[in-house]
Amino acid sequence: MFTKLNSAMMLISVSILILAANITLAHCDSMEGPVVKASIKALETGNINYVLIWVQARDEQEIKNLFEKVLHIRKLNDEAKELADMYFFETVVRVHRMGEGESYTGLKPAGYKPEEGIEAADIAIGKGSVENVLSHLDEKYHQRVKELFNNLQSKKNYNVNDLTAGREYVEAYVHFIHYIEGLFNGEENKVEEHHKH
Repeated sequence: MFTKLNSAMMLISVSILILAANITLAHCDSMEGPVVKASIKALETGNINYVLIWVQARDEQEIKNLFEKVLHIRKLNDEAKELADMYFFETVVRVHRMGEGESYTGLKPAGYKPEEGIEAADIAIGKGSVENVLSHLDEKYHQRVKELFNNLQSKKNYNVNDLTAGREYVEAYVHFIHYIEGLFNGEENKVEEHHKH
């Protein structure tokens, strides 16, 4: 008998296959990326502000409305919770990507490994030290990398309910990540673009 559970599991399986097929190397598209982590924190705490800093102010209402619906739906049962959560993650990531002017092609599954530059930048942020990143780069970029990293570090202890401060942190985070990504990939144009910020 084809139950609702079978239906839900089939939908999840198909979604995973589609997600796994995506090859776009986009950091914030990952289930283990910062946007999904913020979404999980928001759902766990009931505080939407963890997520709102990752979207433009003009998109706040859309995310707030969805958040309220998801909080209600996820109480129904485990299957509804899983599907509602995934829909929320996908929507927040899509809106975040659109706000950056980037395309959205779906979420990368858990276990997805980002490209080397992005991974190195994330590790540096986690450790609070940029030395390992610098060891892989030409010395002419060291000063700019340190400036971006120090700017990011200076903004990390924001109050979650201060959306302005939170968005300043996200902006610094995005600039740092993309700058390191560009350097590791040898993309001079991307590096120069972020040099102007």
